[in-house]
Amino acid sequence: MTLKCLIIDDEPLARETLEEYISKIPFLELAGSCKHVFEAIEILQREQIDVLFSDIHMPEVNGIELIKMLQYRPYVIFITAYANYAVEGFELDAVDYIVKPFSFERFFKAVNKCLTMSQQKNNKPATDQSKYLFVKDGHKLHRVLFDEICYIEAMKDYIKVVLKDRSIITHLTMKRVEDQLPEEQFIRIQKSYIININSLKFISGNMAELHDVSDKLPIGKQYKDLIFERFGLKND
Repeated sequence: MTLKCLIIDDEPLARETLEEYISKIPFLELAGSCKHVFEAIEILQREQIDVLFSDIHMPEVNGIELIKMLQYRPYVIFITAYANYAVEGFELDAVDYIVKPFSFERFFKAVNKCLTMSQQKNNKPATDQSKYLFVKDGHKLHRVLFDEICYIEAMKDYIKVVLKDRSIITHLTMKRVEDQLPEEQFIRIQKSYIININSLKFISGNMAELHDVSDKLPIGKQYKDLIFERFGLKND
């Protein structure tokens, strides 16, 4: 699912920050970045915008006045330097109200609300969102489908997520990523390795070989019985 979004802010630095953050999120598509309300209205009239990022204090028409004018309202996220407008913003059913300056994490939390609301509106079950996880790589945020993951390797304070066509190294603990993975699809085979069960080709001795990658992974002694039990087999 892709959400088409529009920025309205008379501050160039604020627009640049929002443009940068939007570019990092796979489910967001930027339709326009406007410095005044009238420019934004033109886009809103010709395109269906899903998410509107709007400043409040702007020349001629402010953000709250704009939202009141709209017959069709997209999901609205107010982004402003003034916290005292929060109540009025939420009275207009704004999804979120972010006070400048703000971090990428705060921004992502707000847009993720829009994604969840859009999925529910389109009668898509909440479990659709559990088919993937987000992996941060430097300044980029990758949406990785569980089915694409072959295995995950611990690397001290980092993990390596090995996909069918590439690998991503990210600052994350094994425990935290394991909590995000569906138990029915992933299993830990050693302290430093979690594999996608669907990628398992065969087990030979204390080694596991996977489809799509040439790596052979070691199986820890304390995990081997659990693996065989998972497949309804005896470890003879």
